[in-house]
Amino acid sequence: MSTLLVAASGGHLTQLHQLRPRLRGVDGDVVWVTFDTPQSRSLLAGEEVVFVEEAPTRDVGAVVRNLGPALRLLRGRDVGAVVSTGASIALSFLPLARARGIPTYYIESATRALAPSLTGRLLQPLPGIGLYAQHRAWARGRWRWAGSVFDGYAVERRAAPELRRVVVTLGSHPHFGFRRLVEGLLGALPPRADVLWQTGATDVHDLDIHARQAVPDAELRAAMAGADLVVAHAGIGSALAALDAGHAPLLVPRDPAFGEHVDDHQLQIARALSDLGLATVRSADDLGPAALHAAASLRATRAASPPPFALS
Repeated sequence: MSTLLVAASGGHLTQLHQLRPRLRGVDGDVVWVTFDTPQSRSLLAGEEVVFVEEAPTRDVGAVVRNLGPALRLLRGRDVGAVVSTGASIALSFLPLARARGIPTYYIESATRALAPSLTGRLLQPLPGIGLYAQHRAWARGRWRWAGSVFDGYAVERRAAPELRRVVVTLGSHPHFGFRRLVEGLLGALPPRADVLWQTGATDVHDLDIHARQAVPDAELRAAMAGADLVVAHAGIGSALAALDAGHAPLLVPRDPAFGEHVDDHQLQIARALSDLGLATVRSADDLGPAALHAAASLRATRAASPPPFALS
């Protein structure tokens, strides 16, 4: 039997990939279902993957169009369970799987520190779908808590290094730029620093930087491992990649008041990670050399065996 692991590319996929070795309660071979992006191809190299149509944020049409591939996959394989970390791709797969009597589990993104996302709220009334929050504070009713992608990380302070190599990542969202972060850093970074700029949808053509829209996952993680500082938008995938590379990142959350995202979930996760001591958080208008050096002084480690994430 196969377990389908279903997630949108970006932070949703990173979380499910991180949780996979900790999942308990599902068995069989794993088949990944996600979008065809440089990140997914790099992260899932060597895995069995089924690519479906990319579903942008709150694109109802893409959810409907992915119902066909979902039904064909569920009919064509002996599927023992379906697990998803969202986002809207979960709406194409989980209700159909549950209607066919297949155990289904939805793990809400850790970015949702206060309440479920729109996807979570839409799935909540459907009977039989296991619902999991990654924050104890709102795990009640049908929402259970079995752990978090941030379990097992610890941070310690060291002498701040000279900032010679810096990674700046704005994530891979195709529709939202984050020019304020780039402009805020330009006056704060040391002029001789070697900076990898991964800028996604942000238009930086008129700035004197060598920017790349996308960087393969393996290359980005290697650059982070060799960097003195990682600065990132408060995307869950970027934060996890930085922590895995040994950095407590400097997170700059996107603000929906400036049209930088659809809601305030990046403000939520930045605050949660700051409270856990796993990141330094600044606004795009509050970046300076002191903030950069303070963040660079924090190193992250992770326990060899984080606790299991039990699905039931």
